[in-house]
Amino acid sequence: DMERAMRWGTCIATAAVVLTLAAIVPAARAQQQVDCDNAGSTVEINRCTGAELQQVDKQLNDVYRELVKRIGNEGGDPPYDAKSWLAALKTSQRAWIAFRDADCVGLVAVEWTGGSGTTAAINLCKIALTRARTKALEDRYGIK
Repeated sequence: DMERAMRWGTCIATAAVVLTLAAIVPAARAQQQVDCDNAGSTVEINRCTGAELQQVDKQLNDVYRELVKRIGNEGGDPPYDAKSWLAALKTSQRAWIAFRDADCVGLVAVEWTGGSGTTAAINLCKIALTRARTKALEDRYGIK
């Protein structure tokens, strides 16, 4: 009947509003700034270490791009030409990423036995290794 259909329609509309608000409120909270010097909760620490990981990853990518640009203008005869050098760099970087992930995502996760600090520990491991890789490339090729 019509009255019953209207009640169901009202219930569905109300549920849609509630679900929409339920999605908006956490998203708004996620946008709130966290004082990473005083992060106390697991969520805050994870957010801060995640942001720092993004920052150091960007620095590594910037150094890598600069190196690719420089190599493109260097090199001698094959197999020491720019194309071979770039292929070797790409292979090295992929191997390094595989090592970083095996060490941090694999080994560190097992060490933390899935505890609440696992995500931050993985992020911190990746941060340390990414900084070391960036410095190694900078030092080796005189990039700053």
